[in-house]
Order: sequence, then structure tokens, then C-alpha cells
Amino acid sequence: MVSIAASGSEISEQLTAGLNAEDSARVLEALAFIKPIYETKTVVTGQDAFLFAQGVATTLAHLKTDVDTRIAGLLFELPAIDATAADSIEARFGKEIADLVAGIRQLIRLHEVTFGQQEVSRGKNAAQQASAQLETLRKMLLAMASDMRVVLVRLGSRVTTLRYYADLKLENDTTKQYARQTMDLYAPLANRLGIWQLKWELEDLSFRFLEPIAYKRIAKMLEEKRMERESFVHGAIERLRSELAAAGVKAEVFGRPKHIFSIWNKLRGKDIDFSELYDVRAFRVIVEDVKTCYTVLGIVHNIWAPIPKEFDDYISRPKPNGYQSLHTVVLAEDGRALEVQIRTADMHHFAEYGVAAHWRYKEAGGSNFAAKKYDEKIAWLRQLLAWKTEVADVVVGAEDTRREWVEKLKSATLDDRIYVLTPQARVIELPSGATPIDFAYHLHSDVGHRCRGARVDGAMVPLNTPLKNGQTVDIITARGGSEAGPSRDWLSPGYAASARTRSKVRAWFNAIDQQETLANGRGLVEKSLQREGKTAVNLEELAHKLGFSKPDDLFLAVGKEEFSLRHVEQALHGDEAGKQAINPDDAVLPRKSRASSVVHGARSGVLVVGTDGLLTQLAKCCKPAPPDDIVGFITRGKGVSIHRATCKNFAEMEAKAPERVIQTAWGKAGNETVYPVDIFILAGDRQGLLRDVSEIFLREKINVIGVSTQSAKGQARMAFTAEIGSTAQLQKALGVIREVEGVIDARRQ
Repeated sequence: MVSIAASGSEISEQLTAGLNAEDSARVLEALAFIKPIYETKTVVTGQDAFLFAQGVATTLAHLKTDVDTRIAGLLFELPAIDATAADSIEARFGKEIADLVAGIRQLIRLHEVTFGQQEVSRGKNAAQQASAQLETLRKMLLAMASDMRVVLVRLGSRVTTLRYYADLKLENDTTKQYARQTMDLYAPLANRLGIWQLKWELEDLSFRFLEPIAYKRIAKMLEEKRMERESFVHGAIERLRSELAAAGVKAEVFGRPKHIFSIWNKLRGKDIDFSELYDVRAFRVIVEDVKTCYTVLGIVHNIWAPIPKEFDDYISRPKPNGYQSLHTVVLAEDGRALEVQIRTADMHHFAEYGVAAHWRYKEAGGSNFAAKKYDEKIAWLRQLLAWKTEVADVVVGAEDTRREWVEKLKSATLDDRIYVLTPQARVIELPSGATPIDFAYHLHSDVGHRCRGARVDGAMVPLNTPLKNGQTVDIITARGGSEAGPSRDWLSPGYAASARTRSKVRAWFNAIDQQETLANGRGLVEKSLQREGKTAVNLEELAHKLGFSKPDDLFLAVGKEEFSLRHVEQALHGDEAGKQAINPDDAVLPRKSRASSVVHGARSGVLVVGTDGLLTQLAKCCKPAPPDDIVGFITRGKGVSIHRATCKNFAEMEAKAPERVIQTAWGKAGNETVYPVDIFILAGDRQGLLRDVSEIFLREKINVIGVSTQSAKGQARMAFTAEIGSTAQLQKALGVIREVEGVIDARRQ
């Protein structure tokens, strides 16, 4: 931290710590460049601009970042303070630093837009939505930073401002809001990146403003016992060092830092008293290898009495996140507890900087594939940060190693998804390469259909413009009427990256095409009726007579040229047309009496345990018909449901309630009784296919009461519901249908 009292030489030493002479000179040049510009200026939080820039850069130096990151920490406030000076950054310091500064400004803008406009959510569902929104923001902060060093600078600026507020002892709505944003967004971000030095400080400083009473209470308790506790821990450390030296064990022993927010969490989570916290009196032992860890454990337990239930061996059984260490709690001679953590240097480094982060078990995380993939990328970023710490103390000449780290860090982005904002600052997650059209359909199908233009960051752009992370997108829509509806161009490459978007556009045009086909078919049928002088005919009856469930199905078939108007004319003339037909089999047969159909109340002829007086109903799931093997299932209030013996639904019901199964058989029904069955036909799509199949049903005297056809990729899928007297009649018809040109399969469902 930079204080007002710090001398120029002290500041220079802090800013250039770990750098060679050339890089140190570059940092000091940047410091001299901003000094006359920043002096007498303040940043948006009210801090002196020059002291703020020094504080950020010093924090980055403490993290042992490279020279460009430290210079960016000094310069990133220039665009807000002096736009003219900001324009000279690239010429004076290079494009890389100019890009860093631009990325930092973009993150600042994102923060201002998001937290400045988000509405406060209330209620359980709203809280869940807010939590999901914050998680998306965390991802976006990482995804939008083309250079990950941008995020490091942003975290450094955040902790610098919190230190400033803490020094001034400010406690108002502004500091509370700033602290809440830090606790929600920036502390978890530092946690996920493994930057523990900043993570703990961000949490403690934020907690100081959010819960000042609790913070002061814990701080007071720590201070009241500080001398006594430090004396106790110091004595324990010296005793252990002496014992280790006597045993010939090389080890580093030191006390653990105390974090007020962590202590508060434990007091709250475990519902215990402050005096019962073991890790308030604690130290760590760092050794060379795993074998020595257990040697030290034996020495510790020989000196002090262990508490068995407080011993954890995370070396032989690492935590799911890879964390390894021995944890034990022992009792000193005076009965006070002391926590000891024993680990190797590699384990300690891994725990402090590597992927062994606490976030996986302290933060709610998704378990789906996308979440795991994201977690893997975060783990890699942590490894890079840990690697940088390892090479930070390399000799001045090892510039290739430093440059390799910088290049890897710059390329470590989460680029499989992008995150953009609505004008209301709601974050929208889209696939990489998404356009304003994808954005519009993500909001709502109606918004997508009526999309006519888009503004990105306030500027009009073409609808096929690829969106970038952090942009604000505003969709311009048509009011409706004839102007509403997508363009067929949107199905062309480059207009939509999402398969969901393209599917919705296709669905719109499929519906339009169907309406046009329906209108065309209706017109053809009506003209045919006019020619025959039958304009008063009942269209419902005519459709049923021709094997269609409703007039619209007839119109569609005619419009697609799958059904000939000749059949309509034959149906209109009835017996007269039948007499004129050359082949009697081509005649349109009169429909069977609806009273003889089981669907319309005719007796099914099913016998239940030798009795035909019980209420029965044929199951709609499998539609049994004589002579299918059948079984009965006693329903609640609807009599006996009759299923085919091979019905999957019946098998499930029998497994759950075998006592409700009853024997059934076909009895005698009327000679004219017909039963509904479902028929499926798969064929190569061609003109006249439906007509040819319908003619077979007519010849076989099978009444069709329902038709549904779908065509995709050159294949037609046709579903019929027909009424048959027996399955033998159906098998004969299916055999003939299989001989029709293009038919691949015809079967009963």
C-alpha cells in the first residue's frame, strides 16, 4: 500500500521490485509521465489520482507481475482524466500497453453499466436469478478480457480503493455499496484465479464496511488477546523448532495469518464461541518431502496431546480440489488448543497459489458438462498464475521465461461463449460468433420475428455483425402487421450462429408455406364444388368421406398435389360416379355407419372372465383389435381398460399393481363392428404418394378417420388412424401398400 508519507525512493523501490534495470526505467518513466497530469486530479471514488495509480501499481508489483502490467496500472485512469494524453499512450509506451489500458477501461465501463442499472431483486426466485446473474458476470469478466492481465489490474484497483476508504474510516451508503459489489463479484473472482493475497484482503475490507459491528467485535477480541496469543504461539514455535533441530529435521515454522472475515464465517457457521476457534492459535510447518511431514507429525504429537477427532490427513486422502496437507489440533500443557498444519513446499505453494482453491466447496458450482469445461479453463489460469510466482525470482537474464508466461497469460481466455448486455444491463450468454439476430431470438421469439435493426453500443450495425463480449445490444422491432416476420436471408450463412435461432426462423417460414398451401388447396376444392354445383355441401362430411379428419387436412393434401380432385368429384356424385367407374375397385365406398365403430359407442365384444356385462374400454395407447392377444387392467372409476398383451404401458402398470390385472378375451361383436388402429408409413417423398395410399384404403374398404403427414430430407412420414374389422383385413392392406412405389415401410403401430 502507498501512503502519503512514503518517500519517492520508497515508492520507486516498491514499483520496480523484481524487475531488471531496463524494465525499472520504463516503470519510472511512466510514473514521471503521469505525475504532472494526475496531480490535483481525483478519480471517481474521490482518491488523489496520483496516489491511487501508485497504489494500484504497487499492489501489482507485490503480485510480481510483469513490467507492462505495472505500467498499465499507472496509466489506465488517463482516458478519464486527460483524453489527449491518453491518445499518446500507444506512441509513447507501445501497442501492448495501449491494449491493456483499453481492456481495463472496458471492464470499468461494464461495472458502471451493470451495477448502475440493475434492479434490486426480491423474493426467493429473484434471489436465485440475481445469484445466477452474478455468476454470469464473473464469467464475462474473464471471457471479455482478451489479455488476462486486465483482470489483475482491475482487482488491484479495487483493493486500492478499499484501502483508501478504510484509511479514512468512511462508513456511508457509497462504501457499503462498493463493499457489497466487491464481496459479490471481485473477491470470488480473485478466489477463482487463486490470487489469495488479494482475495483475503478484499473480503476483510468489504466485511469491515458491510458488518462494522461484527468486524470491530472480532478485531477487538483478536487485539485483546494478541500479546498473550502471540507469546503462546511464539513459545510453541520455538519449542517445536528446537525439537525438530534435535531430530535433524529441516523445516520452516511460522504463524498463520488471521483473517477477520474467515473467523466470522466460522463463528457463524459452526455456532461456536471465539475461544473455541482452534486456528486463532495456529502455525504451519513447511518441510522438504512427504516422509518428513509424517515425521514432524509424530514429533508434534509427542510434544503435545492430540485431539483425535480434529486430525485430518489430506496427504493420503487429498480434498477433491487437490489440496494436500496434514491438519492436527493439539492441547498445550495449560489446556489451550493449538492448530498445526504440516505440508511440503510444493503442497504449500499449491495451496496458496495453485488449483487447490477453496471455491469449489465454498461456492455453489454447476455439475453439467459446460460448467466442468469452464472449471477446467479456470484451473489452467490458476496454474499459469502459480507458474508466474515460481519464475518471478528468476535471474535478470531469464527474459525468455518471463515472455513465455506473458504470452500464455494473454492467450488464456474463455472464448467458447460471449456475454453481452441488454439496455437494462441484463447479461445474456450466447455462443461465440452470435449476431444481433441470435440476441433477439434469445430474448423472445416474437422479438426475433419482428427484429428490423440493432444498435450495438449505441451505433447502428448490420444484423449479421458478430457480437463481442461486453457490448450493449438494443433491438429495433417492427410494430407488427404485414411488416412483422423474419427474412429468408437469415437462414444464409453468417446471419445466425445458434441452431435454436435458425430453427425458429425455419418454423416461421414453414408455417407461412403451410398457410399458402392450405389457401391454395381450399381455392381448388371450392372451384371444384362450383363446377359441380355443390357449393352447399358440408365440408366436414366431405372430408370424412374422403378419409380426412377435418377439411383443412383435405385442403393441404390437395394444395400439395397429393390428393386428386377427381376423388372429390367422385365423392360428390356418390353411387352415380361408382356406376360410371371402369374398375369397381376404384369407386369411393360409402362410409360405414358411425354406430358400428367402437370409437362411437359400438360394443367392443370383449369378455372379462367369461362375462360380457362389465364396463370395458379399448386402450388408446395400443388400440387392440381382433384377434390380438389382449389383457385387462382394472382402472379407478372407468371400468376395465383393454390392452394388447405386448403393450409397454400395460407392462409398466402390471409391474406396479399386478393385483389389478384381469383375464380377457374377444367375444362376439356385430359383423359391422370396426376398431381403430394406428398405421405408420415411411416412404420416399413424391407427388401423388398420399393419393395412391388413400386409394388402397378405399379398395380395401378401410375407413380412415385421421391423417398426419410430415416431409423432411426427401422422406415422407405418414400416420393414419383407420377403422378395421380384424387385423387380417389390415395385414392385407399393408401388404398392398408396401408394393406402392417409394414405400420403405408400412406397419401397424
